[in-house]
Parts: sequence; C-alpha cells; structure tokens
Amino acid sequence: MTTTWPEPRRTDPPLRDDEATTLRTFLDFHRDTLRWKTSGLSAQQLRTPLAPSDLTLGGMLKHLAYVESNWFRVVLAGDDALPPFDAVDWGPDPDWDWHSAADDTPEALRALLDSAVAESDRIVDDALASGGLDQLSARPSRQDGGPFSLRWILVHMVEEYARHNGHADLLREAIDGLTGE
Repeated sequence: MTTTWPEPRRTDPPLRDDEATTLRTFLDFHRDTLRWKTSGLSAQQLRTPLAPSDLTLGGMLKHLAYVESNWFRVVLAGDDALPPFDAVDWGPDPDWDWHSAADDTPEALRALLDSAVAESDRIVDDALASGGLDQLSARPSRQDGGPFSLRWILVHMVEEYARHNGHADLLREAIDGLTGE
C-alpha cells in the first residue's frame, strides 16, 4: 500500500506573467519538486537503485547539480564547472556524477545541489540584466557550432528536471512506498 507524503514547499508557476518569470518559476518548481521527492531519506535509501537500472535518487541530486553547473556556468557564462565537477576525469566513467553519489552523505548531496542552483540563479540574473532571454551562450553547441539562447537553456533545464522528477517518482515509491504528484 502506498501513501502520500506531506505537501511540498513549492510555489506553482504563475498563470499569467512575462516569459522570463514563467520560465524561471517553472524551473524553480521542478527544482523544489526534486528536493521534495528526495527529502527525509537516509544515505542508504539515496543510493538504492530500482533494478534493472542503476539510477539512484542520490545520483540524481548530484547529476542535476552537475547539469546546473554545466549549462549555466560552463555553457552560458563560459566559466569552469563548479567543484567537484571541475576536477573530474570523465573518461573512465562518463556517468561519474551518478555513480560517485553513493560515497556522499545526504547533506553533502543536498548542499551541492543548492550551491549549484544558487550559482545558476546568479548567472541567470546577470544574463537577464545584460541580454534578456535572447542572451547568447559563451560556448557554442557541439551540434551546429552556434550559441544557445538563455531562453533555450531555461526550457531545456525545465525539461531535464521534469524528466528526472518522473524517474524520482518511481525510485521513491520503490524505496518507501511514498507517492506524490
């Protein structure tokens, strides 16, 4: 029998607002959804996969911290990735972010995500102030060599979180039976 856990601390995105506010609040909504779906779990629970996959909720937290750092700090701003991602040799394990999370505490994983989100928000604030949603990335696409717009990156990040939040639903239910929206 599954049960639901308490309502999350999230704010629904506005039904009517400007484009930048709408995109940012949808991203914040999904960030908070991931925090909610991983709340209250032990280190062992965060490293529990749902066979046959090796995905874990802890790996998801670390992966999304990496994705935040990569898209906003590396691609958009043109800086180096945040630690620990700046020092990773991705060659031996291209899924290092997912796999190495098993060695991290729940507190460290949550702090890493929160730090990456705070840095991403700062970069987005700067980009909106200087070029709006049409602000172009410092680094180009590997597919066509052209830059990304901030608009594209924000939409992609909403999609990234939404997809992984669906995975989080399945993982959380398998761990302790809790379900949510």
